Amino acid sequence: MRRRVWGKAVALALLSTTVPIALAVPAEAAPRAAPRPVPLERHFDNTAVSDDARPAGADFDGAGGSLSAQDLTAAGWTPGRALTVQGARLALPRRAPGEPDNVRADGQSVRVRGRGDALAFLVAGTGGGEESGTGTVRYLDGSRSSYRLTAPDWRAGPLATKAVALPHVNTPGGQRAEKAKLYVVTVPLVRGRTVDSVRLPVNADLHVFALAVRPESRGWTGSWAASSSGYTAVGPWTDRTLRLVVHTSAGGPRVRIRLDNTFAAGPVRIGSATVAVQGSGAAARGAPVPLSFRGSAGLDIPAGAQGFSDPLGLDVPADGNLLVSFHLPGTVTAAPVHALAVQQSYVSGPGDHAADAGPDAYTSTILNWPLLTGVDVGGGPGSVVMLGDSITDGEKSTRDANRRWPDLLSDRLRAQDAVPRYGVLNQGISANRVVTDRYTGDGVSTDTGGVSALHRLDRDVLAQTSARTVVVFQGVNDVRWGASAEQVVAGLREVAERAHGRGLRVVAATIAPCAGEARCTAAVDAERSAVNGWIRSQGSPPGGPGSGSGSLFDGVLDFDAVLRDPGDPARMLPAYDSGDHLHPGDAGLAALAESVDLG
Repeated sequence: MRRRVWGKAVALALLSTTVPIALAVPAEAAPRAAPRPVPLERHFDNTAVSDDARPAGADFDGAGGSLSAQDLTAAGWTPGRALTVQGARLALPRRAPGEPDNVRADGQSVRVRGRGDALAFLVAGTGGGEESGTGTVRYLDGSRSSYRLTAPDWRAGPLATKAVALPHVNTPGGQRAEKAKLYVVTVPLVRGRTVDSVRLPVNADLHVFALAVRPESRGWTGSWAASSSGYTAVGPWTDRTLRLVVHTSAGGPRVRIRLDNTFAAGPVRIGSATVAVQGSGAAARGAPVPLSFRGSAGLDIPAGAQGFSDPLGLDVPADGNLLVSFHLPGTVTAAPVHALAVQQSYVSGPGDHAADAGPDAYTSTILNWPLLTGVDVGGGPGSVVMLGDSITDGEKSTRDANRRWPDLLSDRLRAQDAVPRYGVLNQGISANRVVTDRYTGDGVSTDTGGVSALHRLDRDVLAQTSARTVVVFQGVNDVRWGASAEQVVAGLREVAERAHGRGLRVVAATIAPCAGEARCTAAVDAERSAVNGWIRSQGSPPGGPGSGSGSLFDGVLDFDAVLRDPGDPARMLPAYDSGDHLHPGDAGLAALAESVDLG
C-alpha cells in the first residue's frame, strides 16, 4: 500500500541528476530557513525491523510489512555494526527490533562530515517501484551541490544490485517466504571539498537507514582486480587455506587486499591472511607476510559486504605474481567467485597454512578466484578499468602466461614515459552482457556470466581504487543472444553517462567480428555493425573522423578494424582467431593491446 505524501517540495531548478554542481543559492530562494543539521538517528520516524515473534512491532511499508531481525542477524547485519559496501563504511542503526531505525525522506538536514568522492546511502523504497528525489550537499566552504537519489523497492526491486537479500518478509499475519532487500546507493560529491551536512530528498516512500562519505583512495593505485561473476558451490572447504595467484600491473612500497562476499546470503569468516611474492607454484619467495584487518588477524565479512586489509609495507613488484593466502576456519560450501581465472591457484589440506612458505600443504588446485577481488599498491597515478566480457577476461589465452590483452597493455604502459604508468584492472567476465543479467544476483548458481554491465558498474568500476578511465569493450554477447543494436547503444550510453558523472574518462571499443561462430549469423552481424557505427560516431582516435565536442566518448578503440579479415570483414582474421571464431588467441589479444593509442 502506497502512502499518500503531503507537502512535497518542488525541486530547485538546474539541479543535475548525474554531476554534482556547486550552487550559489540566494537566501531569498530558500522556501524556509534551513534547519540545523543533526545526526541521522535523530530523524528516525519509521520502524522497518521486527522480531519474528512480534511481527506487528514494525510497519516498514504502511501495510504492516517488515524485515526480520533474525534474518538480518543470520546475514551478519547486526544492530550497531559498521560494514563496508562499495568502499563506503556504513554504520547500521543501533536499534532493537520494534524501535525506529530509518527515516522517511522529507528534506531533513543531516549532519555528515568528511571528504571523498561519493556519498553512500543504505536505502530502500516502499512504494512498489523505484523511489527518487533530489537532495543537497552543503560543504564547509559554504558551497553546495545537488544529487539525485534513487532507491529500488524493498520487495519488488532487482536482486542484481541489492546489498543484502533476506529470505523472509514479516507481516502481522505471519512470515512470508519472499525476498526482502536493502540497497547501498552512491551519489557523486565535489572532490576536494569537505562535506558539512546533507539535505535529504522529499519522498516519504524513500527510506534511509544510514549514510556516510566514501573516502577517496588517495595514496593507492589498483594493481589487480577481478569481478565476482557468480555465487557457486565450492569445496566444500572446512578448515582449509586458499592460496590464490594474482598478477600485478603496477608495483609499490605498500599493499592491501580486498575480499568481497558479494551475492552471499550469510557471512564468511577469514581466520588469517598473508601475502607473498610467488616463487614457483604454491611456493613463496621468502616468508609470507601477515595481513591484518582493522588491527585483527582475521575478520567476518557479512553477506554482500567487503573487507580491506590494513596497509602493509611490502615491496610489490610490477608485472609480478603474488600469492594471497587466507584461512577459512569454518565450512564454506558456496562462495562468490571469478570463474575464469586462466590461472592455477591452490587449496591446502586441513589447517591454517597461510604463513607457509613452502608448497607441501597445498594438495589441490582450482582455476577460479573465490572471494578475492582486489590488490592495491601504495603510490602511483591511479588505474584504468577494463569493463568487458570473455575477450577481456582472457578466454582462449594461454593459462598461467598472463597474455590477456589488459596484461599486455599494462606491459606497454610500464615501458614508456609519455603518459602515466597506470595500474590496469581487468573487470572482464566471460559471457557477460551490457543490458541483461546472466546470473540473477542471488542464490547459488552454476551460471557465472555475472550481472549486466549496467548492474555491476557501481561495484566493478565506480568503486574501484583510484579509477581514472574506464574502457568499455562489450556487446557481442548481447547481439548474439537477441538484443537489438538500439538496446546495446542505450546501455553503452548509460554506462558512459554514469561514469562521466563520477569524473571518469570513458573509452569505448568496437565489437569484434565473429562470423563462423554458431550464433553469429548475418542478422547478428548487422546489429553488431550498427552498434559499431554508432560507437565510431561518438568519438574516435586522435585525428580520426567523428570526434568533437558533442562526442559521448573520450576516445574510441576500433578493435573491429584490428581483428577483422579484410577479405571478409564479418570474420576474424585467421591469424588472430583462437579457432572458435569468437575469441582471439594470443596473437589476436596482442594485436588489440598493441593497437591502443596510449595518448
